[in-house]
Amino acid sequence: MNEERKIMVEEVAAVDAPPRARVEDAAVPPLERKRDYLEGFLSAAPAPQPTGEPGGDLYEAIIDALKEIYDPEIPVNIYDLGLVYGVDVAEGGHAVVTMTLTTPHCPVAESMPGEVELRVGAVPGVGDVEVNLVWDPPWDPQKMSDEAKLELGML
Repeated sequence: MNEERKIMVEEVAAVDAPPRARVEDAAVPPLERKRDYLEGFLSAAPAPQPTGEPGGDLYEAIIDALKEIYDPEIPVNIYDLGLVYGVDVAEGGHAVVTMTLTTPHCPVAESMPGEVELRVGAVPGVGDVEVNLVWDPPWDPQKMSDEAKLELGML
């Protein structure tokens, strides 16, 4: 264990360069690539989005219509309040809106689903509208968007 290790140093004047790869030596012929690949990319049309998927034009139009409906007691729209639990759009423009109200004893419990049905039904491309009013899960202030919380002074 007490053996000393010696480091040997060797000085050289030059080192042979490693051999370079040559194209002629390649076993596989090079692949031909279309020189203007950007032309094909720019000419491709975007894939059409399904009608009822989030991000589709009809879906976004329904969300915009829901954002125009305000709770009469709270100065925030029902979408940002978190009262809308889901929007499903089927082929043919059949829309199903699942929503709740702030409380079961809300004064607009009878009129709000009808207003939602009218507003969503007025969106171009929507055929039938079905509004499902559910109480489970119950609404709570945590379901509100940040914009709604800011508007109500909760942030």
